[in-house]
Amino acid sequence: MLEASARLLRLLGLLQARGFWTGADLAERLEVTQRTVRRDVERLRALGYPVHSSTGVAGGYQLGAGASLPPLLLDDEEALAVALGLRTAASGSVAGAQEAALRALAKLDQVLPARIRTRVAELYSVVAPLYWTGPVVRPQVLSRLATACRDHRQAELRYTDRGGRPTARTIEPHGLVHTGARWYLVAWDEARADWRTFRVDRIEGDIELGRRFSPRKVPGEDIAAYVSRSLATRPYSFRARVVFHAPAATIAERVPPLAGFLAALGADRCVLESGAHSLDVLAMHLALVGEDFEIEEPPELLDKARELAARLRRAARPGSSRTARTDPKRRRTR
Repeated sequence: MLEASARLLRLLGLLQARGFWTGADLAERLEVTQRTVRRDVERLRALGYPVHSSTGVAGGYQLGAGASLPPLLLDDEEALAVALGLRTAASGSVAGAQEAALRALAKLDQVLPARIRTRVAELYSVVAPLYWTGPVVRPQVLSRLATACRDHRQAELRYTDRGGRPTARTIEPHGLVHTGARWYLVAWDEARADWRTFRVDRIEGDIELGRRFSPRKVPGEDIAAYVSRSLATRPYSFRARVVFHAPAATIAERVPPLAGFLAALGADRCVLESGAHSLDVLAMHLALVGEDFEIEEPPELLDKARELAARLRRAARPGSSRTARTDPKRRRTR
């Protein structure tokens, strides 16, 4: 009986780990016959687990959604990942998620084997989290927007724009992006007949869902790439397009997604789109990337790059610091 019970738990764990299994695959994993698998599946059904089966060449088994949440069976690495994820969520950007994460973490801690609890404790003891604190979003808003994106439903909402002005928007939501600190919604704004990126924490009140719509193709590679380009360029007075003579992977290590949008131009070149409120700041940050580059636009950035280069050359001349301190004329014109 103990062997059969252990096998049932192992079968349940396999069904939870993957969406579909053939009878032969399950029999091989459990080291039993396919007839035994069928009997064990019937036992799981008798216990209330909705295990669906299909026959034929492509037949097999999969675990369906039940009326209640079944117990999850996790291996060591999965349990460790869940514990760390809950700890991170406890200081996240979703209002109310902190308490729920701590409750779930307390329940998980009670049933963790000693070996995993020790690994989790060791990791917590040497990691000092430094979380960015800022606006949080309501979980109800995220859930409502996720439903609108999934079902392709029009949404009406109240939104506070960057200037602090409240506006009424009718949009077609296409996807949510989480940067680690903030949540963004990518949607087609019907009144403006254009794509927009909305900060979810600026959405106020209830969200009304309307008619269904046919999804559009989001500009760029995907939703995340569109948000990266929007945040890196649109809010700023000056926008730059620069070609680096280096692989995109190399530049990506030095330019975070929220600071610039990268696209490969082959194996050894890539293009960066970025923005700033100052051309001097743009020129300085481009130089700090540490790779050769060509400025495609704007033309004014070329002038700023020349000025920066000349200033650095003067500073690099032998005795330049002594001259700047002793030459009265230089001191007056600085």
